[in-house]
Amino acid sequence: MKVLVTGAAGFIGSRVAFELARRGDEVIGIDNINNYYDPRLKYDRLVECGIFSPVGCEIVKVKPETGNISEVIVEIPDLQWHKKIQSKKFSNYCFVRMDIADRDKMKTFFTEEKFDKVVNLAAQAGVRYSITNPYAYIDSNIVGFLNILEGCRHTKVKYLVYASSSSVYGLNEKVPFSEDDTVISPVSLYAASKKSNELMAFAYSKLYGLPTTGLRYFTVYGPWGRPDMAPMLFAEAISHGKVINVFNNGDLIRDFTYIDDIVSGTIQVLDKMPDAMNCSHNVPSKVYNIGCSNPIHLMDFICILERALGRKAKMNMLPMQQGDVYQTNADTTKLETEVGYKPKVNLKEGIDCFVSWYKQYFLNVN
Repeated sequence: MKVLVTGAAGFIGSRVAFELARRGDEVIGIDNINNYYDPRLKYDRLVECGIFSPVGCEIVKVKPETGNISEVIVEIPDLQWHKKIQSKKFSNYCFVRMDIADRDKMKTFFTEEKFDKVVNLAAQAGVRYSITNPYAYIDSNIVGFLNILEGCRHTKVKYLVYASSSSVYGLNEKVPFSEDDTVISPVSLYAASKKSNELMAFAYSKLYGLPTTGLRYFTVYGPWGRPDMAPMLFAEAISHGKVINVFNNGDLIRDFTYIDDIVSGTIQVLDKMPDAMNCSHNVPSKVYNIGCSNPIHLMDFICILERALGRKAKMNMLPMQQGDVYQTNADTTKLETEVGYKPKVNLKEGIDCFVSWYKQYFLNVN
């Protein structure tokens, strides 16, 4: 099976590409490697998959003197745009630096490669970033996703799995969140773009018979995680004795899900194409929540992280952030029943693994 994984230098995408390649699928990963956060982390994720810069330079990891990762800028080698790089770890994995918003390049790419299945994990991420940089979300999450759909349509791709988000639930008050809930109250452009993806995918499933499945991811954490998310921000600040910002005075609830469970569930979905006969309106389109279904209060999460790091947090209590929601809580019954998904890693185990990786990668502590 030949699979395209977009967002292949990202947190989830890099691990999905790795696992698909490891099990023997032919995989091509693409990513534009933008600078929304420090691209060194993206390059190092690619190195984990055996993708090295063709110029032969090493990616240099620098321990920041200030303790603030984003303040350190170093020269890193660029992967050449639109050049296929062969993995040195997997003979069945190649990477191409490419932007899904580039209509012409994507059209040619799909025509030449002829994929069986596509996993679209490329997107402009971040809820709060969408408030100050809205066009980035339209370019990547709307225009880019349309290019993916058109590529699938015109080259007869058999199945598309794509990333949605728990943020689509917005101001919904009923918990846990169910796929059957009405979703019409997003509180950020990011959330609105993800709901748009679900509607666009359904339309293509109806019009062209393209099977699609959207996955509403709930707060993913673990090794190689995003530095703009709470686990990494908190770990960095606590490790360096700096203050962490705790919004809504700590009165927040999150459904944290370990990366290995997310990757396993994503691949399970990829292996189970929706059958129109078992779908609403006989349209081969599904949407699933994918989370841990075991939400935890933010203050309890901080306590677990403090114990793993062996340091107490200094906290700055703040009001609710614009674009944020009080609670995320996934009802994963459908995914468990229809696909067989079952998360295995509890929060303490997951945080221990995350902290072990964090200390080694950022603090050079073995």
